[in-house]
Order: sequence, then structure tokens, then C-alpha cells
Amino acid sequence: MNLPANPRYTSPMPPPYAPPVKRSITVAGHETALTLEPVFWDALRTAAAEAALPVNALVARIDAERLTAPVPPNLASAVRTWLFLNLQTLHKSVEVTNNSQ
Repeated sequence: MNLPANPRYTSPMPPPYAPPVKRSITVAGHETALTLEPVFWDALRTAAAEAALPVNALVARIDAERLTAPVPPNLASAVRTWLFLNLQTLHKSVEVTNNSQ
């Protein structure tokens, strides 16, 4: 299967199978680097927009939540987990709405 080249991705594999991208963000007033695959960056931007928040603010909320765990995961893992759980919640909400019609 030949797909057209996308300059956004540097991997020979097609999206969403692209290598992680490291970006600098500010969390709680501190600069840090966050490395996520492009599909997760896209989902994070979408979730932030839906919450009417800057990406940094959403990541700060996720960071605060992860620090309450008995054994906090690293920030990238927490972001990916949060995005997955957010998607599951959204999916269940749509399912309930569709079933009640």
C-alpha cells in the first residue's frame, strides 16, 4: 500500500504509526518536555479545545491528577491514559444517548 508522503511525519510508516515527538510545555510554572506520538498530540489538542483550555493547562490538570496516584506514572503515560479514559467516557456517553432514543 503506497500512501502519499506527509511532511508532518518523518517515519516511513503511515500515520498513526509515527514516532514520538518531543515538545516543550509549561506545567505549574515549570518548563518540561513531553514526548507523545502525533496521534496523541492531536487528541490532546482536541481535548483541550473541547474543554476551552490551552494544552498546557490541560496537561497541568492531568499532572495534578497523576500525582495523587499511590505510584504516579510518568507524565507521558498519564497523558496517554487520560486521553484513552476520556475517549472511553465519551464513547459510553454516545452509546447511552443512542440507546435511549
